[in-house]
Amino acid sequence: MLSLAPEGYPFILVPGAAGVLAVAFGSWPVAIVLWLVAAGCVAFFRDPARTSDAPAEAILAPADGKVLSVGASPPSVAELGLPRQISIFMSPADVHVNRAPVAGLVRTTRYSRGRHFPAFRDKSSDANEHCFVVLDGARGPVAFKQIAGTLARRVVCDLAAGERVERGQRVGIIKFSSRVDLFLPASVRVCVGAGDRTRAGVTIVASYEAADGRSE
Repeated sequence: MLSLAPEGYPFILVPGAAGVLAVAFGSWPVAIVLWLVAAGCVAFFRDPARTSDAPAEAILAPADGKVLSVGASPPSVAELGLPRQISIFMSPADVHVNRAPVAGLVRTTRYSRGRHFPAFRDKSSDANEHCFVVLDGARGPVAFKQIAGTLARRVVCDLAAGERVERGQRVGIIKFSSRVDLFLPASVRVCVGAGDRTRAGVTIVASYEAADGRSE
């Protein structure tokens, strides 16, 4: 059975019910359009179960999508001890449920209103509506930022400061196309590059390494 994110029910039920109403008034073309919209929302808000047998040192993707870039974090994030950034772009066809990249304690969540520039543009990370989350994991902090895009009009984060999360746990959703930036310490080995595809809670995007360069 197809699992759906609860946030999607209004987007599915409203056009679905409106389609039934349109049939009652004899307007089949309108009903078909409304039902197609509802079907599209069903596809968008799908929330498949995810499990991973990745080793303990692995850091998992927080989002489904395509890696836009791997590079340096902005200074405001780098000063938290997180100088490396992986940006993942989520198209409307991707699953938009976000998942925790590591297990840990939520240090902070910070929501910011903003613009709706295309999510693939660099300035969207700070200028767009977003939610910034810092997790304190067993090997230090990791952070991620949920970023609204041109079509995305709502960032939903299910976390609160002081909450404990498990790696791969559902942590929120961004409604329609968007982006997630992942911020990591310098000591990790990044395992993905620009153009790679990721699956939230499954794809290993980075790995902690011991001082001698071997995985812990």
